[in-house]
Amino acid sequence: MVNLKVNLAGIEIDNPVIPASGTFGYGQEFAQLYDINCLGTFSFKGTTRDPRYGNPTPRIAECPSGMLNAVGLQNPGVDKVISEELPALKKIFHKPVMANVSGFSIDDYAYTCEKLDKEEQVGWLEVNISCPNVHNGGMSFGVDPVAAAEVTRAVKSVTKKPVFMKLSPNVTDIAAIAVSCEEAGADGISLINTLLGMRIDLKRRAPILANKMGGMSGPAVFPVALRMVYQVYEAVKIPIIGMGGVSSAEDVIEMMLAGATAVEIGAGNLTEPYLCRDVIAALPAVCEKYGIDNLESIIGGAHHG
Repeated sequence: MVNLKVNLAGIEIDNPVIPASGTFGYGQEFAQLYDINCLGTFSFKGTTRDPRYGNPTPRIAECPSGMLNAVGLQNPGVDKVISEELPALKKIFHKPVMANVSGFSIDDYAYTCEKLDKEEQVGWLEVNISCPNVHNGGMSFGVDPVAAAEVTRAVKSVTKKPVFMKLSPNVTDIAAIAVSCEEAGADGISLINTLLGMRIDLKRRAPILANKMGGMSGPAVFPVALRMVYQVYEAVKIPIIGMGGVSSAEDVIEMMLAGATAVEIGAGNLTEPYLCRDVIAALPAVCEKYGIDNLESIIGGAHHG
């Protein structure tokens, strides 16, 4: 019998598979398809201080082995998430859930995290620092080690639950950003968020996305994500959640060998809604194939072999 359980910043989860934020909503749609309690946990839709209607359409563009999105963090705002989404979620999901938080100022992040930290069903806070800093010319918090550390400290000062900082891959040295978050008190690191890309409509001779550029996800980004997880594992001592193009049980094991304690699946949920369930079901056989009897024992294994 293969032991799939892992300890994620002090909370044991049944397996390392986690649907990524923005690809699983607040769980309701997927709960109509299968029992989502088979998941380790899931990261719910990115939540901001105030409601957001998102970017104009079109927001999605296809590309080889992936997709581009520029949804724009559409969500009902933290107060409605707490008053409506979490009570509804509690009826269908009986495990701690990961709250994904976005913001456009340090005060935004602190306010939203402090509110969600008080919610019983929230087990972890996943803080997306790929957002533009409105007080610093629009530069993403996640591309500057100083800004990343400031957000981390602000969130940790108002929360007691484990905080995972979700990093942007659109940087030259992702390990330096991760180290700055660790030194500022982060309990873990999530990576990678989407890579910035674009497509152009040949007939219109204009960008397909109304936002011009968007985040690329899907299998094409997996090698980049794997490389960054490997680099960050070498640089920090806190746990890592790896993501980016994961679409099979083999990919989960590869991410864990690179250094991930848990693994998020994102874009795959949009094309194959049963993917997370099927990956979890496939994990025991794949583990046996590669002589793995305890998944937790392989974390970072590629650094030692």
